[in-house]
Order: sequence, then C-alpha cells, then structure tokens
Amino acid sequence: MSEHTENTVFIDAPLELVWEMTNDVASWPDLFSEYASAEILERHGDTVRFRLTTHPDPDGKAWSWVSERTADPSSRTVRAHRVEPGAFSYMWIFWQYWAAGKGTEMRWVQDFEMKPEAPLDDAGMRERINRNSAVQMGRIKDLVERRALALTTD
Repeated sequence: MSEHTENTVFIDAPLELVWEMTNDVASWPDLFSEYASAEILERHGDTVRFRLTTHPDPDGKAWSWVSERTADPSSRTVRAHRVEPGAFSYMWIFWQYWAAGKGTEMRWVQDFEMKPEAPLDDAGMRERINRNSAVQMGRIKDLVERRALALTTD
C-alpha cells in the first residue's frame, strides 16, 4: 500500500528568491530545523546527489540518507527520490512553485511506502510527514520573507 501527501504554503516573496533559497541544498541545515548537515556528494547540471543527516531525536538517534534531486528552472519544478531509502520501500518527492499575486506558492508532494519492518506504518508516516511539513514550511516562509524584506530595505 502506498501513501501520498501534499502540502502547500504561500510565501510573501518573489518566486526567484523562493526558488533560489529552497533549492540551495547546502544551506538546508539553516533553512530546515530538522537537518544537522547536508553534504553535496555530486552535481551534474541541475541534478544534485546529497546526504542529509538529522539532528538526534529524543532517543539520541540521528538519521541519515542519500537523496538525488533534479531541478527544472523552466517549469519551476523539482523531482527527487531517496537513493538510500532506509525504512522506506521508496520515497518520491515533487516540489512545484508558481507566482501567486505578489508572492509565491510552494507545493510539496511525497509518494512513499514503508518497509514492513519500519518503525512506522504507511499511515503513521503520512501523519508524521504532514505534521512536519507544516512546521518546516512555516519556518521556510518566515526565513524567506525576512530575507525578502531585508533585500527591499537595503
């Protein structure tokens, strides 16, 4: 059985700034509260392979995995997948951006299936992803909007 999540946020900042900040994988530990590090392993054009490592959870366990993402600047979309799926049978990610009034809409879609031995089942992971996406999108919104404001007052 597979699961699907879809989360969207409006960011009061220009599309180009939102695109630039959220696709700079090396800066993700500053942008996302959950990541302790983002190591770029290789780049080929608009495709980047990288290792993410989380901050330790309450039990002291840090999670790490390799992902690959390809950005398409012309369509303002990104397709990604976990190369090292860990507890997932698979994880496919799609990000989409579009101008909305004076700001930007950013949408994250995740399709996945958990392995039978994973600590969470598909429904439990869907709930966790939706809850965490709201937190991370709120953080990103705040950080990008602050940067946009700073650029207009400089």
